[in-house]
Amino acid sequence: MCSIVVNANVRMPLLFSDGMVLQRNKPIPVWGWANPDEKVEIHFNKQAKMVQADKNGKWMVSLSAEKAGGPFELIITGKNKIVIKDVLVGEVWICSGQSNMEFQMYKLPDFETQKAQSNEPMIRQFLVVQDLSGTPKEDLKEGKWTVSNKENIKDFTAVGYFFAKKIYTELKIPIGIINTSWGGTCVETWTSREAFQKSAEFKDMIATVPSVNMDAIFETYKKSLLDNIQKIQGFEVTDANQEQFKEPDFKDANWPEIKVPSLWENQQIGNIDGVVWMRKTIILTAEQAKKEAILYLSKVDDEDQTYVNGVQVGTNNIWDAKRIYKIPAGVLKEGANVIAVKITDYSGGGGIYGDSAELKIDFNGSSIALDGFWKFKVVNVKVSVSPNSYPSLLYNAMINPLIPYAFEGVLWYQGEANVSRANQYKKAFPLMITDWRTKWNQGRFPFYFVQLSTYDEFGGNSTKGSRWAELREAQTETLKLPNTGMTVTTDIGNAKDIHPTNKKDVGLRLSAIALNNVYGKKQVYSGPLYKAMEVKGNQIALSFTSIGTGLSTSDKNGILKGFEIAGADKVFYPATAIIKDNKVVVASEKVPNPVAVHYGWADDDTEINLFNRENFPASPFRTDNWDMITAEEKYSVSK
Repeated sequence: MCSIVVNANVRMPLLFSDGMVLQRNKPIPVWGWANPDEKVEIHFNKQAKMVQADKNGKWMVSLSAEKAGGPFELIITGKNKIVIKDVLVGEVWICSGQSNMEFQMYKLPDFETQKAQSNEPMIRQFLVVQDLSGTPKEDLKEGKWTVSNKENIKDFTAVGYFFAKKIYTELKIPIGIINTSWGGTCVETWTSREAFQKSAEFKDMIATVPSVNMDAIFETYKKSLLDNIQKIQGFEVTDANQEQFKEPDFKDANWPEIKVPSLWENQQIGNIDGVVWMRKTIILTAEQAKKEAILYLSKVDDEDQTYVNGVQVGTNNIWDAKRIYKIPAGVLKEGANVIAVKITDYSGGGGIYGDSAELKIDFNGSSIALDGFWKFKVVNVKVSVSPNSYPSLLYNAMINPLIPYAFEGVLWYQGEANVSRANQYKKAFPLMITDWRTKWNQGRFPFYFVQLSTYDEFGGNSTKGSRWAELREAQTETLKLPNTGMTVTTDIGNAKDIHPTNKKDVGLRLSAIALNNVYGKKQVYSGPLYKAMEVKGNQIALSFTSIGTGLSTSDKNGILKGFEIAGADKVFYPATAIIKDNKVVVASEKVPNPVAVHYGWADDDTEINLFNRENFPASPFRTDNWDMITAEEKYSVSK
């Protein structure tokens, strides 16, 4: 990294380090720390600036805008001298959000192919190391710039990398991405305290949240976590005598139950890391018991030790690997049999999750399903404060230290952690965007985000309501903010995996927005967005913006899927829908007097297939303003 004299007085933020990329065509803020009143000289390319540190030792200068180029050296001289080498000038984008932005290149199915093509010395990533803070920090905990190559590419954000690669292909200038992301995080932790204080929606909430240090947060959080688990279980969290939990004759009648498959963060256990035992009793016939069998446990996050009737049949510590374990002959018996799984969750989600169809015992031709309710007992809680424990924790630690670094725009992929409060996201998400723009004071910079993909978390639909559809709607409404853009991903998701692996198309679609809006490469960059409806007898005609050269469908027979229609009774029925004169005409024999249409209104909207001819998918939508199932859900902080 930088060559710094020991005990030097002049110090630079971690962002200013070897291999960095500076934003072209904009003033370049450069700042750091020195002794109070110390004079500091800054040299870059042909520029030289002098500044005096203030009484607190902070200093800042603004270098004149530079054209793309490099490599250069950035030299800072006070009582000591810092030389930052291999500095490029080009386009800088901040990549932020939760796990689908954090999703690293090494997780791609075709990673080896991508790695072989990753030697791109003009593409660089600054990876912000994850950190929390109860108050705004001046510098990051850790982080460094790395060049895109076969050694480094594994840790690049996949969405950010594919975006950067496309922009570089078109512009042939350096591209820097600042990756500041954390899986499973809600939008409120990325928003500053000041933004909440100025918000009518959140000012009462933030008034009750003290500005506490992390030690105090830790103790409060630990107590609430353990109290909650004890209340659910009816007994204390203790790891004593847990060896007996694998035995078939252990009595688990007083253990509570949890639904499987599903991460326990979405259920009563809540957001914990630690050790949980889960047990399932099944009844077998004599014929089944005498056979050799295969146990399918879908996926376990993070590590499992799996027993059948007290005999260990398998173990794995890869959180997204499918568990398929052979049950040797002689282990099973006629009557009651017990599957016991010791699950250790190190961070993030925890529990048995995945596809219900992949939870079974297979007897070579017949099978017994294992989804449904399992007994559980929490025996150990690894207490670490979640970024979601309090508002602003990630803003303070992972955003504030980046300000006022010059950049072009933001790429954002987040929302999964906010689906339970989807209606309030209509205010929370625009609040965060406006907050960042205010704090950086670089104008209404581009802010492009990814609409949530399909994921069948709750089985939501038009009949019982859909949190995921409501969150997608909140994202779509955020387009009302100036200089925003949204990438729709309904066609490239995976209803059974909250982390779909097609990140390349996500990055390319984001790049299409930037190339059109920022870089003057005029092209279609969005799919159809609902505009208006007109009732014509027993039909409703829908019109759209962003239709490109025309509406189309991926169905070879021209059949549109995912449209539903309702009358005044608010009961939705599947509808026939056709494209006519670049509108969609929707009808159903069961709804003679229609008043509303839904499109893709479900957690799992995999089948929907309205596109424009440029192959950008239409965003899901509804034409009504009827009550939402998340309407009354509000962000709150447990005291």
